Amino acid sequence: MNSNFELLDYIIFIGYAILILCVGLWVSRDKKGHEKNAEDYFLAGKSLPWWAIGASLIAANISAEQFIGMSGSGFALGLAIASYEWMAALTLIIVGKYFLPIFIEKGLYTIPEFVEKRFSKNLKTILAVFWIALYVFVNLASVLYLGSLALETIMGIPMIYGVMGLALFAAAYSLYGGLSAVAWTDVIQVVFLVLGGLFTTYLALDTVADGQGFVAGLKTVYEAAPDRFSMILDESNPEYNNLPGIGVLVGGLWVANLYYWGFNQYIIQRTLAAKSLRESQKGILLAAFLKLIIPLIVVIPGIAAYVMVNDPEIMSRLGEAGLKNLPTAEQADKAYPWLLQFLPTGLKGVAFAALAAAIVSSLASMLNSTSTIFTMDIYKEYFNKNASDKATVNTGRISAAVALIIACIMAPLLGGIDQAFQFIQEYTGIVSPGILAVFVLGLFWKKTTNKAAIIGALVSIPVAMYFKVAPKGWSSNPIFVDIPWMDQMGYSALITGFIIVMISLFQNKGKNDAKGIPLSKELFKTSSGFNIGAFVVMIILVALYSLFWS
Repeated sequence: MNSNFELLDYIIFIGYAILILCVGLWVSRDKKGHEKNAEDYFLAGKSLPWWAIGASLIAANISAEQFIGMSGSGFALGLAIASYEWMAALTLIIVGKYFLPIFIEKGLYTIPEFVEKRFSKNLKTILAVFWIALYVFVNLASVLYLGSLALETIMGIPMIYGVMGLALFAAAYSLYGGLSAVAWTDVIQVVFLVLGGLFTTYLALDTVADGQGFVAGLKTVYEAAPDRFSMILDESNPEYNNLPGIGVLVGGLWVANLYYWGFNQYIIQRTLAAKSLRESQKGILLAAFLKLIIPLIVVIPGIAAYVMVNDPEIMSRLGEAGLKNLPTAEQADKAYPWLLQFLPTGLKGVAFAALAAAIVSSLASMLNSTSTIFTMDIYKEYFNKNASDKATVNTGRISAAVALIIACIMAPLLGGIDQAFQFIQEYTGIVSPGILAVFVLGLFWKKTTNKAAIIGALVSIPVAMYFKVAPKGWSSNPIFVDIPWMDQMGYSALITGFIIVMISLFQNKGKNDAKGIPLSKELFKTSSGFNIGAFVVMIILVALYSLFWS
């Protein structure tokens, strides 16, 4: 076992980097006699096929927060964290059937653009600022931090250099090529991501079983830590506040998932770039099936690391290398980087390329979507309404570069957080309940008014912050109960929705105005292939939860 990179590992990793850069720059080139316009840069010319959309959705979604953060949560609490992935598969089906047809029919570039069409320019601007701040200060910064943490743990690269290296790599092709470069390189990235992840899982389980293979390793891990395979945690579990039992299935996780997959610009943007609605829905279905296997490559390794660390016999086999950067209950996010050092020469390069692919693809996607929102919803709205295609594309590139610089400054400041995946979800959960309430009511309740939506969006932040902060100081008062943050998201969404409904009813008193968007049953009709695929996904989910319920 080698704890350091060998020449073959460097060759494989450098080859991966060159391949991504070459493909990214090649698809970014301007065709002869054609200069990139806004549709080319921000929506890949609306030319993406279903398999590219499905691959790009997964590559954009799976990043350091999954490989590092979710493996850390697997180490700390076990398979229950996989609910994020498995419930996401069902969420994707809902988004593909009920949300996507509306967005594509409206010909949207950005999610805030829908808000303007349904409500007003003021609300669009409020949400656009929300999203830009969230992407820069939480998403981009955390991905850079976790990625550089992996570089530091595995290769000894100081964090500041890791941050800059990852940022420059992502910027090298995404800033110039836009969504087209991001989406087509994602197809390659997802191959590295899945194969590299499977290699790491296999080697971890094989090590646990002392060379007896994958199945024997999985059996050994299950027998050594059966408590780590419970999907529904009870209140006695110390991690109950992060994953509150049955509430995960019927409560706040739906807020997180519907917001993320349905109204998150850097996810939904690639579906808007499809050749057609049917093509986009097929891509969504592919992503749903891929989500079912993601826990195998991001959660199981964390559980295997937990078993290894707590087994003296396994640790003695690992020798001195096993004591380097050892994950602990307080530093669970070291689990995945710690495992990588035990991979044999060659596979280590593949696995590290997979991790880099996850990081860089997500960075590129977030950068592109941040620049899309800023350019289309802020710059063209308030600074240059008649901006040419050249000015629009250049603004997109500049705004992405500025966002990346700010995120690079913020990333090292996140040092010291544990279970970063939970950190990201918790702070995203401050914004997501209000946005979800505004969108769901705006889509499906015609009487939702602009004023009610604006008030709801603004009030949702202090409501969410109340649930997050108040219990810590006022828990002695029965009014202020200490509840899991996932339940806080659910309550915040319900309260915000209630506020919007009450204000809308008051404004509509005595009126019979149907101000909502027109919807027809025909709009939501899906192909038989989509329906069969969705049914299979649901059957698999029922089987998984039945198997690992407790």
